[in-house]
Amino acid sequence: MIVDSHAHLVAPEALYAWQGHLISNRANPDGGAPKISDEALEKAMQGHFQLLDSVGTDVQFISPRPYAMMHSLKPAKMVQKWNIFMNDLIARQVAMHPERYRGVCGLPQTGVDPLDASVAELERCVKELGFVGCLINPDPMEGEAPPPPGLGDKYWYPLYAKMVELDVPALIHSASCCSPRESYTLHFINEESIAIISLLESTVFEDFPTLKIVISHGGGAIPYQIGRFRSWHIRRGRPGTFDEQLRKLYYDTCLYSKESLDFLCHTVGSDRVLFGTEKPGTGSAKDPATGFWLDDVKRIIDGIESLTAEDRYRIYEGNARNVYPRAFSGMFAQFDKGARA
Repeated sequence: MIVDSHAHLVAPEALYAWQGHLISNRANPDGGAPKISDEALEKAMQGHFQLLDSVGTDVQFISPRPYAMMHSLKPAKMVQKWNIFMNDLIARQVAMHPERYRGVCGLPQTGVDPLDASVAELERCVKELGFVGCLINPDPMEGEAPPPPGLGDKYWYPLYAKMVELDVPALIHSASCCSPRESYTLHFINEESIAIISLLESTVFEDFPTLKIVISHGGGAIPYQIGRFRSWHIRRGRPGTFDEQLRKLYYDTCLYSKESLDFLCHTVGSDRVLFGTEKPGTGSAKDPATGFWLDDVKRIIDGIESLTAEDRYRIYEGNARNVYPRAFSGMFAQFDKGARA
């Protein structure tokens, strides 16, 4: 089974038309959420499934599109309405095609406000909608001041506690960026790098030993600058090695180049890498030199000679089973055709 753990909602244009209405009115009044029919959702999904079938993906975990989550905008009720409606839309898509989709919820984070609304939405999505994980935006200010606390700060602890209670992981994924110095794509990489270091120099994993966190896009810059951080770790007199610390986290394969994917697997180990493509998304462009989709990540991984059959099983399926146990149990157990005997 090929399990794509990192992908996003594909929805009719009516959804984004409503977003424009929410922003222009600041949800006062919001006019009510749009009535998106099952037929419109099905049409959007069929185009999505054609892309998945073309690259051999069996199951995909879908979440709201991060760059559109509006976490830094005010008032908070606008952000909350938008993110809750996207989660509801994902739940409908999963219910229509549970053999292909699993839901990963976006959280209605609003700047550096307390996380009460996010904790409540995570609980709703898991207990009522059957979601299997969540996104965490490490910079809900989206590049504006004041900067948010790092992910090692106790500000985040109520959310971590709820994740542990529900046995769901988080995918660390930044959202949009208001800074004129960074595109949102560059902001993703910078925030993932900050997130890793903040987590690894904290006591988060001592305080929450069963917490599971996946870092998007292969870990930002950190695995590829590992020599610098090995030195940083030694000079700070930290116990163990920096390489051991990196293995407290998981990483996805949204990298789109053979060299970086090979290096990631070598650096953190295949048991810490989850297959992810974000297809369709940033990588959905054809390489003019080869004619292949850049986000056909399975084709790239299959071409890495150093990986064994066991390595590939872990990346494509096994690690997702360990990190996202809800994705293969309960309501989804009847669609689980890839489990080993």
